[in-house]
Amino acid sequence: MKNDNLKDQYRINERIRVREVRLVGENVEQGVYPISEALKIAEEQELDLVEISPNAAPPVCKITDFQKFLYQQKKRQKEQKAKSVKVVVKEIRFGPQTDDHDYNFKLKHAKGFLEEGSKVKAYVFFRGRSILFKEQGEVLLLRFANDLEDYGKVEQMPLLEGKRMIIMLTPKKGGSGSGGGGGGSAHTSPTQTSPVPPPKPQVKKVIVLPKPQVKPGGENTDKKE
Repeated sequence: MKNDNLKDQYRINERIRVREVRLVGENVEQGVYPISEALKIAEEQELDLVEISPNAAPPVCKITDFQKFLYQQKKRQKEQKAKSVKVVVKEIRFGPQTDDHDYNFKLKHAKGFLEEGSKVKAYVFFRGRSILFKEQGEVLLLRFANDLEDYGKVEQMPLLEGKRMIIMLTPKKGGSGSGGGGGGSAHTSPTQTSPVPPPKPQVKKVIVLPKPQVKPGGENTDKKE
């Protein structure tokens, strides 16, 4: 049925009712021909005269095997459709004090999501006073990204948005099946994010909880009373 719809989009041979056409292609001398002469050339080559650009002046036609032409058009449509597939984003939620069992369970799901080509949006949700543990949430997300380095790469470093700290992972196109080495520590995460632009300064400002600091000794440059 789909093939019939595609077939109806093109006029061929005697269905092309114009005075003259412009011929293009490899098997003919390109130029403007009376429709009768164009049809004769197509018949001599035992091929079809296919109108490929009806709105041109004069309409553009190609001498080719119509069935082969339809197959190529169908193949091109499939390729374009594959390129325009919508990106699926799967979300995974953590608490700031997620235990190992829950962590490993969600890690397994994230691997599956990345392998199937989906992006993963992992976040730590801070409820009430748990926002005090946001540094702990950052460490958890960096560990999560590090454990998935064989399956995906970091698209966005941990960023605090309201009560959620979010990290975005995108699948690796050439996904290696080496399996990597278990849960690495968070300090190794920069090695996997090299293709990604370095984290912006405002990310650091949001993540770090301001604390009063007293510098032992040191030079007193402040002139406050």
